[in-house]
Amino acid sequence: MSAVTIIDPAAILKDIDERCRLSAAGLPQKLESSDALSSVGFRLGGSRLVAELGEVAEILTYPEMTVVPNTRPWVSGIANIRGKLLPVIDLNSYLTGTGTEVTYRTRVLVVDYQDIYSGLVVDEVFGLKHFPEEARVDTTCSDEAIRAYVGHSYRSGEHDWGLISLYSLVETPQFLQTAV
Repeated sequence: MSAVTIIDPAAILKDIDERCRLSAAGLPQKLESSDALSSVGFRLGGSRLVAELGEVAEILTYPEMTVVPNTRPWVSGIANIRGKLLPVIDLNSYLTGTGTEVTYRTRVLVVDYQDIYSGLVVDEVFGLKHFPEEARVDTTCSDEAIRAYVGHSYRSGEHDWGLISLYSLVETPQFLQTAV
């Protein structure tokens, strides 16, 4: 007579599970420090600026717009973005009085902050920029019109990137007063 071998499926599965856990590679560790700035880099006239990533809800190509009568010259118009009306402001015109020349690089930064939903026209967007705290410099923006919204800058290579507060900008009474 031959001996009968009893197979326990639960024990086999438990053994496979243990071997898999022992040979599994660990997850990569986060190497970034928590004090690094993650931002969106863009150009406004001759200035290179960054806005904190959390302040930019979306980046759009320059949309088709409807002109709104009886508004300030820096109001480009209103755009329908996925069924939601977006007031679009020419940021360079608002700050300096000089309008932005719309090119294929022109973008709109969307700000959605405390019931303020607005698009800000900028000359060009450079994408995500990450700066360690050591890159922070106390120089402010050379453009006087922008300086009120830029507290400090970050140096990267040969460029200083002014950190602009879009939330502070859209909260100002002048920005909110678009009617003539």
